[in-house]
Amino acid sequence: MKNTNFTSSRTLAFGAAFLCLGSSIVMAQTAVPAGSKIPSPAESVNTFLGTAEHGHTFPGAAVPFGMVQLSPDTPQGGWDGASGYHYSQNTIRGFSHTHFLGTGISGLGDILVMPAVGNVDLNSREGRSYWSPFSHSNETGNAGYYSVFLDKPRVKAELTATKRAGFHKYTFPQTDSGHIVLDLVSRVGGSPQDLRDAELKVENSTTISGYRVVGDWGGNRNVYFVLQFSKPFDSFDINTDGNAQPAGTTAAKARLIKAIANFKTTANEAVMVKVGISSTGVEGARKNLTAEIPAWDFDGAHAAAKKVWNDTLGSIAIETPDPKIRRTYYSNMYFSLLTPTLFNDVDRTYTGADRKNHVGTNDYYTLFSLWDTFRAQMPLLNLIEPQKSGAMVDSITKHYEQYGRKSTPVWTNWGNEAWVMIGYHSAPVVVDAYLKGVGGFDPEAAYQALKGTALSDTGRPDSAAFSEYLKNGYIFSSTNGQKQSISRTLEYAYDDWCIAKMAEKLGHKEDAAMFYKRAANYRNVFDTTVGFHRGRKADGSWRKPFNPKQLVWADYTEANAWQYNWTVMQDVPGLINITGGDKAFIDKLETMFNEKDDVMADIPDITGLIGQYAHGNEPVHHVAYLYNYAGAPYKTAERVREVMRKFYDDTPAGQPGNNDAGQTSAWYVFSAIGFYPVNSSGGTYEIGSPLVNRAVLSLPNGKKFTVVAQNNSATNMYVQSARLNGKAYGKSFLTYADIVKGGQFVLTMGAKPNLKWGQAKADRPGSGMPKGFQYQPLPAPSTTGLVKLNLPIKVATGSDDPIGDFVADPNMTEGSVNGSNTANIDVSAPGAGPAGIYKTERYAKDFSYSYPVPAGKYEVKLHFSEIFDEEPGSRIQNVDINGERVLANFEIFAAAGGINKAVVRTFKDITPDAKGNIVIRISAAQGSPDSNAKINGIEITAQ
Repeated sequence: MKNTNFTSSRTLAFGAAFLCLGSSIVMAQTAVPAGSKIPSPAESVNTFLGTAEHGHTFPGAAVPFGMVQLSPDTPQGGWDGASGYHYSQNTIRGFSHTHFLGTGISGLGDILVMPAVGNVDLNSREGRSYWSPFSHSNETGNAGYYSVFLDKPRVKAELTATKRAGFHKYTFPQTDSGHIVLDLVSRVGGSPQDLRDAELKVENSTTISGYRVVGDWGGNRNVYFVLQFSKPFDSFDINTDGNAQPAGTTAAKARLIKAIANFKTTANEAVMVKVGISSTGVEGARKNLTAEIPAWDFDGAHAAAKKVWNDTLGSIAIETPDPKIRRTYYSNMYFSLLTPTLFNDVDRTYTGADRKNHVGTNDYYTLFSLWDTFRAQMPLLNLIEPQKSGAMVDSITKHYEQYGRKSTPVWTNWGNEAWVMIGYHSAPVVVDAYLKGVGGFDPEAAYQALKGTALSDTGRPDSAAFSEYLKNGYIFSSTNGQKQSISRTLEYAYDDWCIAKMAEKLGHKEDAAMFYKRAANYRNVFDTTVGFHRGRKADGSWRKPFNPKQLVWADYTEANAWQYNWTVMQDVPGLINITGGDKAFIDKLETMFNEKDDVMADIPDITGLIGQYAHGNEPVHHVAYLYNYAGAPYKTAERVREVMRKFYDDTPAGQPGNNDAGQTSAWYVFSAIGFYPVNSSGGTYEIGSPLVNRAVLSLPNGKKFTVVAQNNSATNMYVQSARLNGKAYGKSFLTYADIVKGGQFVLTMGAKPNLKWGQAKADRPGSGMPKGFQYQPLPAPSTTGLVKLNLPIKVATGSDDPIGDFVADPNMTEGSVNGSNTANIDVSAPGAGPAGIYKTERYAKDFSYSYPVPAGKYEVKLHFSEIFDEEPGSRIQNVDINGERVLANFEIFAAAGGINKAVVRTFKDITPDAKGNIVIRISAAQGSPDSNAKINGIEITAQ
């Protein structure tokens, strides 16, 4: 899609004036006139969707699940530069061949190529001499194709791709100083220190080969390449480690390598470049290139990529009168089909988790972002791409076998296990595929891989926490520096349920009983007093204080209690029961959506807020559909439509947060056609409110399943009645069996809820727990009430355990807590307390403490330590006592002289305020790069 007007067959302008990136985007919208040609699915894709704000997508050329994802890289660094491209930028550094999609961490960006004209300085590590400004008005991106006009060299760049090779076409002006730069230093994120080794060989005047090794957050990444030019270069220059090599040098081996091929070109002459890549070696890259791009036919390669996308996207054909919805739909479906990525060569040689080369019988895949994608993206593939998802499951099994049988994939990057995020979410992916009859893998071998992962607490970063789970049925809050105790407990329990289902079907009855018992572990951390899953200590007591809005990393992963409370997909009726029944459950859901959207921490992952619901992060993606389980599917309709309306459109800002390897897009793909898998391995799809009028699923078995929404509109969002294959249908869910048989599902929509449809117990989705399952009693509930502190007051503000004579932080209801595992805290500062208090902290943008004290004068001593921000000037804050500013623009790092050092500030003659309290306020200073202020400890003593 081009960012000015759509194709000539349309009357709708894509639009779009960006009034302000990060706020509103104004877009014209008119209906396509009757008789106008409807664009194909591939033509409907806008690859710029999600490239603004925090979507972290990239706009370049790729085919489904391709190893090569060829895209422009912009200078944007930091968190919003994770994909290599950000729409706020107007400079391109070059075009590299590998990219992460929508992640919250940077990486890849391998083998950068960039055309240039005039003088080029390879000595600069950054390469600014060949970077070029560009305008988004001269930029086009759709499925399998990208182009941009580079203003500095006056070169039009066009990109397309195959599975394992990238195809560049650069149309030059007339010049005697045309160049194509090959940059083996550039990467997305990280630093030059991450580059371990590189090699380059000039094979002849049209062919270059080599490799580079990058020390990435998942381990060393070896990327081999073969690059060919469509015309011989006139000369070739090499620079190693910042030093120009003698003219005529044809080989180089160094840590940092850049090179430049020099050409004379006539006006509008196209110089093309083909690049094959591989993890196995240069010859693997050569085989890939030869097999996939045998000719210098750029248009033919583009047409082939477009056909692949039309065939793949066409597996769900939608009808809607709104071209904006069509573009939004197919753009999100496109992003749902880019990961995992192929990792084997054309001869099926791949680099395994043991870093050895193997020859497989299936394609082998990497980039499993499973904490994100087990929820909807992988279930989507099991539904419409089972041949590929079967190979992905086989890859999961092979990873386990080649990784020392320590774990199935958690988060793999270029074949390496990165151990990012929590859970063993290979389980729902494997089990969903198995229960749906997906082939291409050995079910027993896959099951043993899941079982081995779920029973072993050795050789994994979460060993200490997982050992607690295995022994006690929950993870202790704030034990051994482990964090995310609630999130881990809930997600392990769900994964255990998935393994139980597979064990049951395979006939492993004892295993099934054990894993079903573990699936009920969610109950071990549910406090009926507060009605939430809550941090629980080793002695069984509850973590204090508790506020469901607080982001407490010791207990929750990128979320708070509101957002994680619902992670019981295997037993929603069980969760309803301990919440207090249908009405209490519905009321609690409503409260979540209607609460003030003030999450008590400032982290970028919590976005897309409706009250405390945060659609920009995955833990809540199923929550809007939970009303169905309590007999209120009309509420699901309202909330699903609200999320689609507020957070999705066809613009660069049209994502609610990180795309996260296609998961955020897959939620929309399911929801827009009317249903979503709450339990991704449960075999049911909860019905919501279709946004499109008709969706035809062309299933791999040759059958078609059609969803029709009659009388559908923005206001007619409620299901009045339903018919499945002509028969009245009152259930608020479909089953996989219903869909795979083929047929027609017709929903009649209306402007007012039909309160009876889907309300009866028999018409609701059920529990995944076995019939007659015996639950263990819930833990004893907490007691309420504030803890009164006696003088002298000494509080470790980020701890819920005593540290020396500092008591736990008992009454705090603002801010969030965090901690560091560092062993070395410098407590040489005068008046410093025990080292432990400087390893925990209370933080937020603006928060206060209030301590009631008798009349008199007091000394207030405040303890600080910077344990996270490693650069000066990162965190600047203010401190007020009883409304008087006592520390202005205070920087802990500067005051301490570095990180992990105690800082103490003492204030005398403090008297209580009119209410008899000493109120201490900590707030971020205006303009502070880190918007969270913090404190580690407080002492109040009578003078």
